[in-house]
Amino acid sequence: MPIYEYKCQSCEQVFEFLAHSFNNSEAPKCPNCGSHSLDRLLSIPRLLKERANAPGSTCCGRTERCETPPCSTGERCRRT
Repeated sequence: MPIYEYKCQSCEQVFEFLAHSFNNSEAPKCPNCGSHSLDRLLSIPRLLKERANAPGSTCCGRTERCETPPCSTGERCRRT
């Protein structure tokens, strides 16, 4: 079941709408004001947690690895 994100043209509320199928004829409405005047937003899927030893990333969120182990050896960084 796809989840779509909409922005209400009337009150500018942003909300998600769970469609029961891809060919859903059910029209979403704003949960804040009830309007059907909506803009569907381009949603970017959330990525799953990155691996701590992936190139260019550390478990503490830095893009560069620490100079000292364990981070420099590709193991789990302890600086969080």
